[in-house]
Amino acid sequence: MRDERTARRDPAALLRRAGVRGDPDRDQHFLVDDRVLDRLPGYLPEGTDLAHVLEVGGGTGALTDRLLAVADRVTVVERDPDLAGFLGEEFAEAVSAGRLDVIEGDALDVDLPGFTASVSNLPYGVSSEICFRLLPRRRPLVLMLQREFAERMAAAPGTPEYGRLSVTAGHYADVEVVEPVPPTAFEPPPAVESAVVRCVPRDPDYEIPDEAAFMDLVRACFTQRRKTMRNAVRNTTHISGLSDPDAVVEAAGEELMGKRAGDVSPAEFARLARLAAEVGGA
Repeated sequence: MRDERTARRDPAALLRRAGVRGDPDRDQHFLVDDRVLDRLPGYLPEGTDLAHVLEVGGGTGALTDRLLAVADRVTVVERDPDLAGFLGEEFAEAVSAGRLDVIEGDALDVDLPGFTASVSNLPYGVSSEICFRLLPRRRPLVLMLQREFAERMAAAPGTPEYGRLSVTAGHYADVEVVEPVPPTAFEPPPAVESAVVRCVPRDPDYEIPDEAAFMDLVRACFTQRRKTMRNAVRNTTHISGLSDPDAVVEAAGEELMGKRAGDVSPAEFARLARLAAEVGGA
C-alpha cells in the first residue's frame, strides 16, 4: 500500500500514465522539475495551518502528491475533465481515505471550499482573476505565476512595476517573490519566465470606508498613470463614481494631487478614498 505522506511520484511518469502532453494553446504547461515541486509547500509561512490545502489547477498531480505529503486534507480544482478523472484514479487511496477531494470545473466558476492555505501552479491566462478570488479569503498563498505578473504584485511605490495590481494585492497580504523559475521547469516550456510568490495575509495599516469603492478609485487612477493625480481623479469619474471630483482634489491637497499614481502609496490611496466618501459623492 502506498504511503501518501512519504512517497513522491515522478512528474514524467505521471504525464505518461495520464497520456497527455501540455498544450500552450490551452494554457497548459505542466510543472515537472522535482526540485521546484519539492520546495513549493515549504514556502508557506512557518506555522501555517495545513488542515485543508487548496490547489488550483491540479494537472497530472505532481504538486498534489507533494501537498498530500504535508497536509491533512487537500482539495484540487481541475477544469480538464480527463485530468480530473485521472487525479481521482491516481490518488484513489487518498480520495477513499477522505484526504483528497477533486473538483472538476473552472476555478473562476466553482464554489471554492473553506481552506487554510493554498499552493497552486496557476494557469497564466487567468491568474489575475484567480488571485483575486483567493486573496480576499486572507489565507497564506504560494502561487506559481508569470514572472512579470509576480513582480508587479510585489512591487513598491515609485518602481516601474508598481501599479493597480500592487496596491490591490498589498491590500490583502504581504507579497514576496521567493523564487524565479525558468521555462525548462515545465513541459512544454512556456514562452515566459515564471516565479513563485508568497502571500502572507495581513490587515492593512489604514482604514477605508468601502472596499469596492477603494478598488474602483485605485483602478480609475491607474488608467491615467502618466497624468497627475489631479487630472486622473477628474478624468475618471465614470470608473470611480465620484460626483464631485473637484471637491476631492481640493481636499486632498497639492502634495498628493501633484503626484502620479505610480508614486502614490496604498495608505495615500486609502486617504483619498476616505475623502471621496466624505466630499466626493462616491
